[in-house]
Amino acid sequence: MSAGTRRFGDGARKALAIHCSLAHSGAWRGLGQVIGEKLSLTAIDLPGHGTSPAWDRQCDLTALSLSDAAPYLTEPVDVIGHSYGSVVALLLAVSRPEMVRSLTLIEPVFFAITKVDAPDALARFMHVSKPYEAALHKGDWEDAARAFNRLWGSGVAWADIPAATRRYMTDRMHLIPAQHAAILDDSHALLAPGRLARARMPVLLIKGAQSPEIAGSIVDALAHRLPDARSVTIAGAGHMSPITHPEAVGQALLSFLKMA
Repeated sequence: MSAGTRRFGDGARKALAIHCSLAHSGAWRGLGQVIGEKLSLTAIDLPGHGTSPAWDRQCDLTALSLSDAAPYLTEPVDVIGHSYGSVVALLLAVSRPEMVRSLTLIEPVFFAITKVDAPDALARFMHVSKPYEAALHKGDWEDAARAFNRLWGSGVAWADIPAATRRYMTDRMHLIPAQHAAILDDSHALLAPGRLARARMPVLLIKGAQSPEIAGSIVDALAHRLPDARSVTIAGAGHMSPITHPEAVGQALLSFLKMA
């Protein structure tokens, strides 16, 4: 197992958590405190994040993320993902459904599904993403990180984020376009006939009431396609709800697990 890890809680149920881009396993600390009496949460660092090894900039980043996460499925566990981590979690669920007891997806950024189910929402999102795309095209990683934070952050202005955190995010911006094949072009074929139907475990989809429109469109599309899915909206929250609203997210998760 090459991924760095943190562990939260000592509950009887074992769970695996996969964080969002530009974060690390410590992002689950708040949620871990809420659910720790019921779950023992293993949170991993995605490639290039936290204490995990750097991505070599050559291999398929999503395939590497999957290979890093898979060894933690030694028995059926509850899998929880956020943003890009939710896409990795969903891929785990369809590739090894027997090892995923339940699946919680917090605003998965699986944009490819909106090409089919919500193309107008995708077009509007691509329009507001132009500053981010322009910074990527120029190779201006700091400007790209600033624009990315404006789209997907917690609402804290870039200038108000601690300098060390800004550097951490900027240094990892090259990982974001490396995800595009999986999340924009469905390079791992989640939309292939019958593929999502393999995720027959109970699925909880969580979105924030203040999140970008496209996040809700993705959640709605997946809720329609997954065999046993339900969705919850976190009042007052945006895309970073596991960090900004851990209590509400944790209570939604615990209520879901009573039924799963």
